[in-house]
Formats: sequence, structure tokens, C-alpha cells
Amino acid sequence: MAGEGILSGGEQRKQQVWRRERWLVALGIVLHAIYMLSIFDIYFKTPIVHGMDPVPQRFPAPAKRLVLLVADGLRADKFFEPESDGRFRAPFLRRVILEKGRWGVSHARPPTESRPGHVAIIAGFYEDPSAVTKGWKANPVEFDSVFNRSRHTFAFGSPDIIPIFCSGLPHSTWGSYPHEFEDFATDASFLDQWSFDQFYSLLNRSYGDNKLRELLLQDNVVIFLHLLGCDTNGHAHRPYSSIYLNNVKVVDQIAENVYNLVENYFKDNRTAYIFTADHGMSDKGSHGDGHPTNTDTPLVAWGAGIKGPKWLSYSYQLDNNFRFVDDHKHDMPTPSEWGLTGMERVDVNQADIAPLMATLVGLPCPVNSVGNLPLQYLQLNKGEEVEAALANTKEILNQFLRKSQLKQLSSLRFKPFMPLINYSSVLGQIEDFISAHDYDAAMKSSENLRRLSLAGIHYFQTYDWLMLMSTVTLGYVGWMINLVLHILQSYTFLSRNLSVKKNQTHSRGSMMKKIYLTGSLLMGFISVILIIEKSPILYHAYVSMTVFLWTRIFSNIQLLKVIWRLLSNRSLKSNFNFLATSALAFFILELLVSSFFERKLYTWCFLFVGVVAAVFMVTFAPQRFLTAAYVLVACWFLSMFTLMPAEIPDNTNLVIASGAFIIIVALSSMWFDATSEGNNFKQLITQSDRNKLKFPVLFYAQVLLVGLSSVMVVLSTTHRAEKRELLVVHQLVNWLIAGLSMILPFFSKPALLTRLTSIFLGFAPPFLLLSIGYEAVFYSALALVLMGWILVECTIMCMTKGKESPFIANLEDKLISRHDESTLNLSHIRVPLAFMVLFNVAFFGTGNFASIASFEISSVYRFITIFSPFLMAALLIFKLFIPFMLVICVFSALTKLLQVPRLGCYFLVILFSDVMTIHFFFLVRNTGSWMEIGNSISHFGIMSAQVVFILLLFALTNIYTKDIEVRSLSSLSRKKM
Repeated sequence: MAGEGILSGGEQRKQQVWRRERWLVALGIVLHAIYMLSIFDIYFKTPIVHGMDPVPQRFPAPAKRLVLLVADGLRADKFFEPESDGRFRAPFLRRVILEKGRWGVSHARPPTESRPGHVAIIAGFYEDPSAVTKGWKANPVEFDSVFNRSRHTFAFGSPDIIPIFCSGLPHSTWGSYPHEFEDFATDASFLDQWSFDQFYSLLNRSYGDNKLRELLLQDNVVIFLHLLGCDTNGHAHRPYSSIYLNNVKVVDQIAENVYNLVENYFKDNRTAYIFTADHGMSDKGSHGDGHPTNTDTPLVAWGAGIKGPKWLSYSYQLDNNFRFVDDHKHDMPTPSEWGLTGMERVDVNQADIAPLMATLVGLPCPVNSVGNLPLQYLQLNKGEEVEAALANTKEILNQFLRKSQLKQLSSLRFKPFMPLINYSSVLGQIEDFISAHDYDAAMKSSENLRRLSLAGIHYFQTYDWLMLMSTVTLGYVGWMINLVLHILQSYTFLSRNLSVKKNQTHSRGSMMKKIYLTGSLLMGFISVILIIEKSPILYHAYVSMTVFLWTRIFSNIQLLKVIWRLLSNRSLKSNFNFLATSALAFFILELLVSSFFERKLYTWCFLFVGVVAAVFMVTFAPQRFLTAAYVLVACWFLSMFTLMPAEIPDNTNLVIASGAFIIIVALSSMWFDATSEGNNFKQLITQSDRNKLKFPVLFYAQVLLVGLSSVMVVLSTTHRAEKRELLVVHQLVNWLIAGLSMILPFFSKPALLTRLTSIFLGFAPPFLLLSIGYEAVFYSALALVLMGWILVECTIMCMTKGKESPFIANLEDKLISRHDESTLNLSHIRVPLAFMVLFNVAFFGTGNFASIASFEISSVYRFITIFSPFLMAALLIFKLFIPFMLVICVFSALTKLLQVPRLGCYFLVILFSDVMTIHFFFLVRNTGSWMEIGNSISHFGIMSAQVVFILLLFALTNIYTKDIEVRSLSSLSRKKM
């Protein structure tokens, strides 16, 4: 028996399958977690490198101190455009643009979150995309910045930003308000006033504190005020609201007050001022992606060392050769409504602000900066401009040289970046040009050297690209083959075709030892090479995982031989059916991949599926015409939602109406249950005889909670809109309704339809309370389609009872028994495929949740208004989970109804998900539009996480579905007799 392994029968076989599955699930979780990290080694290695010397400035500093004002979440268009009465919202800064300084648009790079944006402004480089996970953490920076280089930094503002840059900085004076101040139910402009008041108080204290005054009067001083009001008000009230637009005026007033205060205090005209924003804000009050409303922020500079305004002639043309971080040429004219068409507009990349600030106060550029110094802002003579540009170039070149040095020290076969082999001679040539006062040639050579240095940095960032791509791809393929082998061994009739004779056991064991020994030696050999090359620890994990998976495949050589033999003996028709089914499955999966980029595909999909399902039901079950019509209408109704805007507009009345619709759907389900007596088709999914309505009041209690949640939607929304504050009692009632409603389904009777209806009603109140618009209707529309899925499967069951349908027969795999209720056959592939489609519709039906900016934070305001990022994120994710849980509950119920192993179907779902994962792995981008880059990362991450995500949802929904009772057609037939 021990030699037969999985081929043994009874309990031993079940235990072996169960042990192997636990091991396989654990392996899948580890594998996907490791391989998900691979894109950051392949595409997005951290740009931080240490060991470079700063490049000092070789000319006097234009300014003695710098004032940096960052209006968090301020959009460029809302800053520059006029109000309806023609007056501008920022009159002081507009006068600065027209009379004193320079202006432009600063282009941020996704993820457009606060931490990455401030890092780009203050340190001059873009953190790798994983920085979005640090956006809410107050972890100090581990890299150089303008603050680090300053003699002293004074900073006041948000507790989410100021400590990041100043808590570990000894030469800094800073302060931040408590997190409780960030209340989304109030006007947050007072946060900006708080920052100014702290700075005002600091200057006042300095008159009686000689030590503080000495600090302020030093050169190389940086003053930083972080103004959070626009960001908080944008989230809470939208950037087109009067509160947000009024906050722009507040920010402008603070900028004027700071300017007057500083000039009156120092009285030396040696202060430079920079006003900008870390990111913008979308119309629905979110940020994170690469939409222009999130990436375009204002930039205004004036004061010491800054050029004055420049008026353009009519024939002036913008420089179309300059490309911004999102890889577009900015040749779009300034909008006429801004009233600045005749003024020179100097746009920059966000990282360019750091070298600008450093140059103004005579500091070396931060050593990890990749920004290009925008000379159009600086009041310098020709020689100083060349010196400033050369210092900028040398700083970037030093990063390239350090990366090249580190890679050469660790590589067995080093391949240098050829265009910069002679960099030293180019530097010497530039110095010669400067000595000869040939500044134009020196500037041109310096800019070319800087461009090549940036290209060289990118070259070493992707140095190991080919090796890693090959390793990870082979790993995914090996994982999928292991999944297929497990499914064939454990859940099909194939195991009965496997026979290993006792006299073969010794030779088989010997062969497996050789395979494992070979795999171990190969893994060890590659690990030694990686150790010699000082590769990161994750490189070892990628290689080890891949070698292990393929070793497992070759250890199943006997199984592979049997599969090949049986496939070779199949008829041509059977092979054709198998290939046709595989091609159809692959087509559906590719359609799902495309849907990540175009949601409207689901509209066409469900229009088509509705017709096909209805025709199928009418053809094979003409007596159920009304059921076919229902399926058609349900599919067409659901198809509407992917035509709607991903940015959900507020519509409280629609949310309230959705509560009534949910109750109507539940009543219809109860009517279907009540009319099932004597109808075998209906009784497949309705109540069983021995389980009468145990709690007739339960259904009415759940309906009452749905109605009560609709009432609370009205009260919470109205109260908050009028008084700008949500009462604690409202929040407590909302939490109580949501919690109680999700407990009640446990007490419903276990008949399939009744339990699913109770689950539908149980999750409706929290979903309504978290809804702001049409997504509340989507909840019912999805439930109607899920009911249609159940009806289609019941039709197939009735149709195939006692006879073999040609439709099913064409899909039947001759290797697999259809008579064993515990096995899967080829036709059952339709179940996980349908699950994949519905699961993705639940994901994209009400917006592109693969995009960071698609999460609507106002959804949580009926539960919490005080800023609490983790609780708010948990509520948003829970809202996203609810449609998924409906889909998985129906999927679990169907596996019971069809009498197929649920875990077998789960592994098929993971197999199909990984086909999509490989596709997304090759679609990850690190060039081009940063909106596309951000989405490509999130798409790959979402699919990689599904092995855990779906398993978690299976575990959560199992507590609702584990005791569901179903009937078989044979039992119904006996009852009728």
C-alpha cells in the first residue's frame, strides 16, 4: 500500500490527497508571494545607491535661505483658473507670476501619493512603485535630501509627512498636529493655518531666544510648510466644491503672509520662495494614478536668484524636444481661461525641483537625485549656468559610476555600458570648453553626458532582466504543470488507469532519488554562482523555487508516461474536442485579460451570454421558456454597468431605491421557493421536506435591516451635508446594522435557495451603507445573474438525467468517468470558467479597482470621518469583498449541487488565474505613460494575489455555505413515484 501512494483507495487515499493539497496550497502561497516581488527586481529595482560624494557648487549661492510651501493635493487647473465672477482664486501668487517670478506646471509621477511626491520634490528622485505602501507610514527616509544638506531645516505640517523627513534629522526644528485634526467631516483649511501659526510663533520666540535667532540667521537654511487642507477637503468634498476652492484662497493668503513675515523679519532680500504641490486630485476626490488631474500641479518660484517674468512674442514656439516623466512632449498651449497665454511657462518634472532648491541656496544636489536643473528659473550669468548644469551632470554621473562599480565587483562576466566608457575624457573636454569660455559647447556636452548617465543608470537597473524573466517564467509554467498533475491524480478517473507493479517499485524509487539528487545539485550550483555574484537573497528564492517545481515534475515521470500513453490512444474526435475546449477556455481567459484595459468588453460578453444561455435553455428545455427569458433579462441588465463611468457619481436617491430593489429581489426568491411544490426543477434548489421554516421571522428581520440601512443612508448623508459633522449615534447605529445583518444568515435554513437569499440580504445593509451611487444597484444585478447561473446548471442537470446530451457529449473526455460523483470531467471546466468571468465582473462592474485612484474614500464616511487610513482602507476593501463573497457562495453551492469536488474546482480556478498572471507578467511596463505603468503593476499584483485572495474568500464563505443541503434528481424522482 505504501508504494501505491495516491492509487490506494478509501480513507488512506483521501488523507493522502488532503495532505498533498495542504502542501500544494502552502507552496502556491509562497510561490506567488515570491514571484510577485520579482517585478521589482526586474523592472523596478530601488534607485537608491550609497557611496557617492556630493558635488559642491563652484559659484556663490544666489539665496541665503529657501522657503518651500507645498499645498498637498492642489490641482494645477483649480489653482490657475478664474472663478465664475472672473476673479482669480490666488491673487497674491498671480501677482508674483505677473510681476516677480516664474511659473509652470510640475509633472508628478505615479503613484501620486504624498510620500512619493514629497520624496521627488525634496530628494529629487522617484521612489520605486512599492513606495505607495509607505504612503501612510512615518518611516524616516534612508536617502539624501535637500533637508539633509541644509545647515538647518524648520518644518511644520502634517504628522504623515513632517516626521518622515525630520524625525531623524539632528539639524531640524519641526512640529506636527495630532492625527485627530484630520477630520473629513469638517473644513480642513484650519490645518494650513496651523502650520503658518507655528512658523509665526517660531519667529516671535526667536526675539527672546538668541540661539534660535542665530539658527534662523544662518545661510543654507530651509523653511518648509506643509499645507494639508486641499488634500483633506478634496477627499471629503471633491475638488470642485466650494470648500476646496475656498481652501485655494486660504493657501494663497498663507503664501502672502509667509512672504510678508519673512521679508519683514530678515530684511535682506536673500530669500527664495518655491510654491508647489505633491499631487493633484481627481474629480471624485481621489489620487494615486497617472491621470493629468493627479499629476499636474502648480509651480511658482520667486525671490532671490529667481528670474523675473518673461513675456512671449506671438511667434514664440515651445521646445518640443523636452520629454516629461510620463514620456509626452508638452506642446499643449496654456488654457486661455488661465489668463497667462502671453507669459513664458516653464514646466518641469517634479524631481527637477530638488536640484533647483539646492542650487538656489548653494547646496550640493542630493546624491540620489535624477532631476534636471531647470535653468530657466535661475537668475545666473552664462558661466554660472554652465557650472550649475555641470554640477547637476556630475551628481548623476556619480550615481552611474557607483552602480557600474558595484555590478563589476559582483559579476563573473561584467558587461559595461559602452557609451560611457570614455566619460573622463568628456568631462575633461567640458572643463576645457569652460576655460575657453565656450559656454554653449560646454552646456551641450554637459547635457549630453547627463542624458547618457541617466541611460546608464537605467542599464544597470535592468542588468539582470533576461535571467530573471526566464527563471520566473519557467517557475510559473512548472507550477501550472504541477497543478494539472495534482488535479488529474486526485479529482479525475485517471488514477484508476495508473498501475505501478510491485516489481517496479524499487526501480521507480531509485529513479526518483536520482532526479531529486540532480535537482539538488543544480540548485546548489546556481546558488554558489549567485553567492559569488553577491546577488540579493530573492534571486536565490526565484531560482530555488523554479528548480524545485521542475524537479517535482520529473519525479512524476511514471504519471507523465501514463498520460502520454492514454492521450496517444484516444480517437481523433476526442482529441479534437479536448483541443476545442482548451482553445475556448484560453479565449475566455484572454478576454478577461483584455477586460482589465477595457471594461466595456463585459457589456458585449453578457449581451452574448444572455442570448446563448436563453437559446440553450429553450432548445433543450422548451417547457421553461420563462426561465430562459429571466436569464436573458438578468444578463442584459448586468451588461449595463460596465458602460457606466468608473468614477461613481454621488446619487443618494439611487442608493435608497436600491434598498427597495433588494427587498423585491428577496421577495421574488421567497415566492419561487413557495411555488416549488411538485416541481422537480424548482425543488433542486428550494426547501427540503425535513427542514420547514425554522425561523419565519428571520426573513422579515433581514428585510427590516435592509430598510433601516436605507433610512440611515438618508439620515447620515443629510445630517453630514447640512451640519458637516456626523453624530456618534449615527455611526454606532450604522456599525450595529452592518454587524448584525451579517450574523443572521447563520440562522437561516440550509436549503440552497433560502440560504443564498439570506446571505444576499445579510450583506446588503453594509453594502448600502458603503455605497454612494449606482454600485448599490449593481449588487442586486449581480445577484440576479448568479441566480441565472444556478438555473442554467439545473437545466443541464435535468437535461442530462437518464440520457447523454450531444452538447455535453461533445465536450466529454474519454479518459474520465462521468459516473463517479466525486470526480471532475472535461465538461465541468465550464464551472470555474463561469466563476472567473463573474468574479472579474464583481471586480470591475462598478469601476476600475485595479487603479489606485478608483477607491472612493467618501464611501466610508457613514462609518468614520476622522482620518484613520487603515480602518478606512479596511472598509473600502470589505466593500470590494462583498460582491466577491456572493459569487463564491453561489460557486460553493453549485459544486454541492453538481456533486463535484470544490477544491478540485478551486485548483482549476488558480490554474486559469495563473494563465492570466503570466500574460500580465509580460505586460508589466517601466517606460511610457506612467498611468499604464502603474496599472500594469496593479494588474499583475492582483492576479498574483488571487491564490491567497480566493482561498481566503473560500474560507470566509465556507462558514455560510458548509451546511447547505441539496437534492439530487434521483431522490426527487423517487419521491414523486
